[in-house]
Amino acid sequence: MAGNTFGKLFRITTFGESHGRAIGVVIDGFPAGIDVNETLIHQDLQRRRPGQSKLTTQRKETEEFQILSGVFEEKSTGSPIAVTIPNTNARSKDYAHLEKTFRPSHADFTYEAKYGHRDHRGGGRSSARETAARVVAGAFAKMLLQQMGIEIVAYVSTVADVRATVNDQTVSLAEVEKSLIRCPDEMASSKMEKLINSVRKDGDTVGGIVSCVVRNVPVGLGEPVFDKLHADLGKAMLSINAVKGFEVGSGFASTKMKGSEHNDMFTSEKGKIITETNHSGGIQGGISNGMNITFNVAFKPVATIMRPQSSVDLEGNETTVEGKGRHDPCVLPRAVPIVEAMAAIVLADHYLRNKTQNG
Repeated sequence: MAGNTFGKLFRITTFGESHGRAIGVVIDGFPAGIDVNETLIHQDLQRRRPGQSKLTTQRKETEEFQILSGVFEEKSTGSPIAVTIPNTNARSKDYAHLEKTFRPSHADFTYEAKYGHRDHRGGGRSSARETAARVVAGAFAKMLLQQMGIEIVAYVSTVADVRATVNDQTVSLAEVEKSLIRCPDEMASSKMEKLINSVRKDGDTVGGIVSCVVRNVPVGLGEPVFDKLHADLGKAMLSINAVKGFEVGSGFASTKMKGSEHNDMFTSEKGKIITETNHSGGIQGGISNGMNITFNVAFKPVATIMRPQSSVDLEGNETTVEGKGRHDPCVLPRAVPIVEAMAAIVLADHYLRNKTQNG
C-alpha cells in the first residue's frame, strides 16, 4: 500500500491500523535544536481523542504517546522522529458482522477490490484513528512555526444549516475550546449541540464545515505552478477522512462576484504592503502574500449510522447492515485539531523549502 507519506522537506509517514497494537508517525526533515514541547503534543491529542464528550464516539483512548527517537534533552537532534500511540480500547467484536459485508459509503468495497484483502476491524488503515498520528506530526510542525510567530486557529463554523458568526481576525484557541462543539459563537454552538444530540438519538449523523485562519504568515511561502501553497493545503485537507470539499479565501462565493468586487487592492500600512480586503485568502499566484490565510473544509456526515441500510456481501448477495459499537454522530469537534495539524505540516514544509531556496 503506497501513499502513506506526505511532504517534501518536512516529511511524515504514518503507520498502524484502528484495531492494531498501535498507530504512529515518523517525521523526517525536522531541524535540529528545536525545543520539543511534549505538553503541546498531549494537548492536541486530547483535543482529538475519542470519548471526550457525549457528542463524540465513546471509545476510550488515553492517547499516551512515546517518542522513540529524534529527541534528546528536550531538543530535536535532526534525526528522524518516531512516535507511537498504543491502541488500548479497541473492541474488534463490534465489527465481526462486517467481515464479508460492505458498509455504505465506507472504504470496505474499494479496499477489497483493490487489495483483495482488508482489515474489517474498524476499517483498519482507512479508519480516522490514523489521524491521531497526523496530530502528533502537526504538533511538531507547530513548534517550528511558533518560532516565526505563526499562529493557526481552526474552529467549527457550520453544522448542517446552523452557521456561526466568527471574526477570524481575533478568534482564539481559548474561545474555541470553551465549546464542546469547538465553535466560538456561543449561540450557534448551543444550537449545534442540540442538533447533534437530536441526530444521535435518531441513530443518524450530520456534517458541516471547519474553518481555519493562519496568522503572521511571511510573504513568499509556496511554489508557482504545481506546488502552489493553496494546492498543497487542498491536498492536505482532502486527505482527511470524511472531507468532501475545500475552499480558500472567498472560495465558491467568488463565482458570484465581479472582478471589481473581488480584487484585493494593495495599500501600505506602517511601511508594509498589505491588501485592503482578503478575498484571496492570503495566497496569490500560489504564494503567501503576508495576509491571513483563510480556508474552509467541508466534512460529510459520518458514514456509520445506527440504522439498517441495504448493502451486498462479498458474493454480491443483498443484505442489511446496521452500525454497532461506538461512533461519532458528528466528526467536526474532533476534526478541528486535525485541520490545524495538516495546515501546520504544509506550512512547515513550505517554510523549509523557501528557506532552502531563498536563504
